[in-house]
Amino acid sequence: MLAERLLKGENIFGTMVRVSRNPIIANIVNNSGLDFFMADMELGSYSFELLSDVLLATKSLEIGVLVRVPELTRSYVARALDLGANGVMAPMIETVEQAHSFVEWSKYPPVGNRGMTPNGGHTGYRKEMNIPAMMDRLNNQTLTIAQIESVMGIQNVDEIASIKGIDVLLVGPNDLSVSVGCPGELDSPQMQESILKVAQACEKNKKTFGMHGTVPLLERWIPHGLSLLMSSTDFDIMENGMKNLNDNCRKLFSKS
Repeated sequence: MLAERLLKGENIFGTMVRVSRNPIIANIVNNSGLDFFMADMELGSYSFELLSDVLLATKSLEIGVLVRVPELTRSYVARALDLGANGVMAPMIETVEQAHSFVEWSKYPPVGNRGMTPNGGHTGYRKEMNIPAMMDRLNNQTLTIAQIESVMGIQNVDEIASIKGIDVLLVGPNDLSVSVGCPGELDSPQMQESILKVAQACEKNKKTFGMHGTVPLLERWIPHGLSLLMSSTDFDIMENGMKNLNDNCRKLFSKS
């Protein structure tokens, strides 16, 4: 499980899926060797019906599935987890109050107050008879990921990281660059200072440091403890693949 691997100090690698609507995407990502993919319900085309189909397709695979919900609400968080996601990322976490609510909806007592049903995607559609054991197991296996992508989130990052039940702080570089006043300038001093604060808060509070960004950007932060790494999207991967195919085919004629 992803959470167990992070606790052991392992690094995990994944990508974000936004436009692929066929559940076979789970097999494709699994066969690539990546550890996980994140289904994007905030900026992508995923509905809960599609998410349910995709999660069902992963049950016989090694791949992990995380979900970015559209916004922080009990309904979004609970439904994603009860369908069987290995974790949920809430966008634009900025305050301690938001972080507490996130934990409340994603973890069972005594950590949070997640609604309990003994059968669903989270149990493999088998009815759990030992409810306390199920709650404890899923608390340990479920990743609660706070996405930090604003000036306010950076200002409160140490307090957010200190909350029990928040497992991962994940930097969203694009929105963060807009918020700090340098849109798209991911190498700017403002960005470096902001990301460093996230890394330091994770180290201080023993939380996982994550980021979704380009490979060069991710590489820069590995020495600072970055261990949940996510790069690109299915759209980018398909677009780049098509462009490479076109370039290679055109070159066939240039050689003749």
